[in-house]
Formats: sequence, structure tokens, C-alpha cells
Amino acid sequence: MKAVILAAGKGTRLHPLTLSRPKHLVPIGGKPIIDYGLEALKNAGIKEVVMVVNYLAEHFKHYLGDGTRFGMKIEYVIQKQQNGTADATGCAESLVEGPFLLTYGDWLTSLEAISTVISAHEEEQPSVTMAVVPVQNPEHYGVVRVEDTKVKEIVEKPSRGRAPSNLANAGIYVFSLEIFDTIRQTTSSSRGELELTDSLSLLLKKGRKILAVPLQETDAFDVGLLWDLFPANCWVLQRAKLQTEGEIEDGANLIGPMILEKGSRIRSGTYIEGPAFIGKDSDIGPNCFIRSYTSIGQKVRIGNACEIKNSIIMDKTHIGHLSYIGDSLIGENCNLGAGTTIANYRFDGKPIKMNVKDKIQDTGRRKLGVVMGDNVKTGINVSFMPGTKIGPNSWIGPNVLVTRDVPADSKVFLKQNHVNKTAHANK
Repeated sequence: MKAVILAAGKGTRLHPLTLSRPKHLVPIGGKPIIDYGLEALKNAGIKEVVMVVNYLAEHFKHYLGDGTRFGMKIEYVIQKQQNGTADATGCAESLVEGPFLLTYGDWLTSLEAISTVISAHEEEQPSVTMAVVPVQNPEHYGVVRVEDTKVKEIVEKPSRGRAPSNLANAGIYVFSLEIFDTIRQTTSSSRGELELTDSLSLLLKKGRKILAVPLQETDAFDVGLLWDLFPANCWVLQRAKLQTEGEIEDGANLIGPMILEKGSRIRSGTYIEGPAFIGKDSDIGPNCFIRSYTSIGQKVRIGNACEIKNSIIMDKTHIGHLSYIGDSLIGENCNLGAGTTIANYRFDGKPIKMNVKDKIQDTGRRKLGVVMGDNVKTGINVSFMPGTKIGPNSWIGPNVLVTRDVPADSKVFLKQNHVNKTAHANK
């Protein structure tokens, strides 16, 4: 059986991180999101994958290649216009010959989830088998009403309080080839797109059997919003196997499970609280506190007496001494001046809000710092208020207090008035 992975979206809800990479290549736990899906597919016995791509497609081809290093064969097909998930699925028609598994590239999926869906399809032989998972906020998902393991209704992002169940479409399917004819009969939704859920609804109207396979909440995880990256990072680190190949100096303290890759150096006086990930050739300390659920990429330098809490620090970023980074997402090749401080908590203790696609959204998180794109530079003693976003290639000058989002390619400096007085001015 082949697998089709939908990975054409622009990931605009993950700006500024996705201004320079597809969201499927955002790293968590030291690897891009797409890696975890490919590993689950391979371990379930799938060795041929069709990637449906569009936005920054060359990044996928450069990183994944033909799949050899993953022990798989990867083919690519371009969705010429981003016209919805049904249209994206239809793009793969010429590359599949029989029943195929389809999944979304921005979902974290376990081996058990993939294997369970495939086994159920092979046993029941329905037109479609789809995974469902319980969620706390069904209004954010495609919601499925199930009776006796059979799908009866699919409602895309129902209004609050109107969901027919708390079971969300988990983004894992096995389709028969009939799906392609059904896609050709699918009309545009209110969003002007061809939605895969509308194609499934057409199959239901035709009386076709769609089997629902319930998964545990921890079997499949959607990364659709910036703050989803924090629990996703936790999801990955909790499953990581202990690996300590780096150099650990005398006087460093490592508590709990963690991965220290080759070439990493943990200097004396540093305290690391697992689970955590430290990538190749990164240099931490001395006297740093790396708190649990932190992922630090390759060739990262964390200077003396810094504290990093529940954050993702991407490759080649330098964080100057005496800095605090809390509950934050920091892009590649950033350089943060000494004394950089990120506030991650409101005075009133209320959930932090963030601007997403020009709308203010409640993140539901009481702790959330900054999201910083690639190649950002800050001067000494820069401070950030909770929930701010900094676009790539921006410069923030010394002593600036950042209270609102900064667009890409910006330069923000503090204007000061100096009053010079001579030693005898008051005589």
C-alpha cells in the first residue's frame, strides 16, 4: 500500500516561522514535523510515499530527496493551485494503483495509529476508513458523528456548542480508488475550496460505508497553530529514547531523560531538567538552567547564566549571557544580545492572546513568550512582552521594550534624549 501525504499548504497560521519554511519542516524534538509521520509510515510497513506539495516545494525536495535516507521511495506531485484538500488528493491519482493511505503532513501520528487504521480497512473493506480522535475544542476541527463504528455525518468546524460530537477527523484515511470519481463530483465549499470532507459527505449520500476507527488522544496530534508546537514538542520528547553522546563537564547536572547529540558540550554549573533535546555541536553554559521540554537545535550557543524554559531554539542561534527565554519559539540563525528577557506571563494571570492572520486569538495558555522568525538580531537588554511575534531578518536595538508584533525586515531602535551637564553646572 502506498501513502499520500498532503503538504501543500502555506501554513499562514504559523507565521513568522513559515515565512521561510513549510510548516511541515518546522523542527520539534530536533527533527522536522514531517520526519515523525514518515517514520510512523515506514514502521507500519509502507515504503512508497507520494508527497503533494506546493508552497516552497523545493524545500521538501532538498530535505527529503527521493527518500533513500529514510529507507523509502518518495515521489512528488505539485498541486498547481491551493484549491483545498480534495483537489490536493486528486493530484495523486496517477501515482496510486489501489487502496492507499492518506494523511496530513502537519499531524503527528504514532505507528499504532497507522497500523490500526490499515488493519481495520483490510478487515472491513469499506469505501473509506478514517481515524477519529476526541478533542476538547471540536469547533476547530472537522467533527464526525459515529454510530456503531460507521460515520453518519461530518461537519467542518461547527460553531461553538453545535458540534454533533467531540470526535474530530484525525487526518488518517484509507481510500479506495472510488474517491477520485467522487472528488470530480465535489463542488466548492463556502471557502471556495474543494474540501475532502465534502467528498466524504457525497459518499455517505450514495450509501457508501465509511468506517470510523477511534484513536487515543495521544495517537494523533494536529499542529495547526503556533502554540500547538509546545504540546507537540512535549509529545515528541516524552517518546524519545535516552541518548547522551555529548561532552558533559564536571559540575554539570543532568536530571531525567534527554538526548545530547554528538559534539554537544554541557559546561560546568549547567543544570538540565529532562525531558530535553540538545542538538549536534551545540554549546551550553557555563551556569545555565535548561528546563524540561526544551529543544535546542544544532550549532546553538547558550551563554553564561541563561535560563531556557519550555522552548524551541532552532539551529545556529546564539543567546547571549544573562538572558531568559521562556515558553518561546526562536527561529534559525538568530543572535540575541546579552540580557535579552522574554516575559511569558500576564500580570492578571489571564490567557495570552496572539495575532493570527490579522485576528486576535485567545491561545488558552497562561504562559507564552515570543515567536521569532529566522535571522533576528537583538541588542543588549531587549525585553519582549508576552505573545509578541518578530518577523524574520529584523533588528531590535538595545534597551527596546517590544510590546507589539514586529513585521519582517524591520529595524526597531530606541530614541533617547541625552542631557549633558558639566561638573560645575550647579555652582
